[in-house]
Amino acid sequence: MPKTLIEPFRIKSIEPIRMTTRAEREELLVAAKLNVFKLRAEDVLIDWLTDSGTGAMSSRQWAAIMEGDESYAGARSFFRLETGIQGITGMKFFVPTHQGRAAEKVLFTAVCKEGQLVPNNCHFDTTRANLEYLGVEAVDLVIPEGLQPATIHPFKGNIDLDRVAQVLATDAARIPFGMITVTNNTGGGQPVSMANLRAYAALLKRHGKALIMDACRFSENAMFIKMREPGYENTPIADIVHEMFSYADGCTMSAKKDGMVNIGGFIALRSEEWMDAVRNLLILTEGFPTYGGLAGRDLEAMAIGLEEGMHEDYLRYRLRTAEYLGERFEAAGIGFVKPTGGHAVYIDARTVLPAMPVAHYPAWALCNALYLEGGIRGVEIGSVMFGKRLADGTETYHKMELVRLAFPRRMYTQSHFDYAAEVIAEVKQRASSIRGVRLSKQSPYLRHFTCECEWVGA
Repeated sequence: MPKTLIEPFRIKSIEPIRMTTRAEREELLVAAKLNVFKLRAEDVLIDWLTDSGTGAMSSRQWAAIMEGDESYAGARSFFRLETGIQGITGMKFFVPTHQGRAAEKVLFTAVCKEGQLVPNNCHFDTTRANLEYLGVEAVDLVIPEGLQPATIHPFKGNIDLDRVAQVLATDAARIPFGMITVTNNTGGGQPVSMANLRAYAALLKRHGKALIMDACRFSENAMFIKMREPGYENTPIADIVHEMFSYADGCTMSAKKDGMVNIGGFIALRSEEWMDAVRNLLILTEGFPTYGGLAGRDLEAMAIGLEEGMHEDYLRYRLRTAEYLGERFEAAGIGFVKPTGGHAVYIDARTVLPAMPVAHYPAWALCNALYLEGGIRGVEIGSVMFGKRLADGTETYHKMELVRLAFPRRMYTQSHFDYAAEVIAEVKQRASSIRGVRLSKQSPYLRHFTCECEWVGA
């Protein structure tokens, strides 16, 4: 059989890319205050800023959109999606939201109180911000290997059970629930093993605590379990997914990831205990509980997308795409989080810019360089995203300086990846010319989205 793994789909519609020059990109980046979030999408050649809602929908999804029931309350489309989510998660109670951070906001506001603590393998940016906004401490307890980019481990997203036990022993009264993020986005899109999920859920249960899953990339995590965890190699993806969810008491999800849609999310719960508060807050902030801030057509597309996201041919191709780019980086001497994750490849900026001080934000600087040299937009997962400026003017810094290249689903072809690999290898060769930045304007929460920067030495 051929070794090349082809895309398991055919292209039916295209969108043109505007080809820019380096000189144009220099002006555009300065106008964007050295923050790639502020660039216009039309000025980006390859947009790997995020895989959230940026992919291509299938012909089945577009057909389903025409069947959307736009009734305000009790729409047929809601019940179709509800049946699908109940089948996937085994959880009876469900409300839609317009995206994942809305699900987090509603659930956390309904359940959490100021002064509490939530353990997780790693909270991603909006999860952490939504908790901290409520005065809740977000505690990351990923295993040590999860913070070591070059270390090989099949499940670097696993939560450190010994540290969880310590937190439960000392602070159980402060914990409303435990969380687990699959796959672990902050740490390189790394999966969580079934054994770790099972043990974590049992540990929480012994202390009377629920487990809430951040399920954005549950299908990719299931595929990693099938490929890497002994005993699951012949298990269908749907069965692995069912077992994963069986250990959770609830979940939040941005369906803009493994739900394969451009907008949408949900909360699902096994018990009705929190549902009255959730529904009341949903009505206040998102909409009636049977539409949750979405049109009926979006609910229809989500129902199809959740199903398509579990197709094994697609998942095998998806994971192999990241692995392929990792192989190109390895050949070019570019450090990255190993093994590659499912939805992205995370460059270790310290391997490209070893002499740049963390105070100059090396991962942010590398993001800017990728755009300047090749029109590639990635996202910094480092000390701008996860650091903070304290009241005394000092900074806290993140343990890793990563640049995430997140791949929209069913959108780019191998030639785009080959182009990106060539550009990034060239950037590494010119590393000595890459300039650091300083923050000139920032917000107290999620500062990376809107901050403004200046070149160091300007």
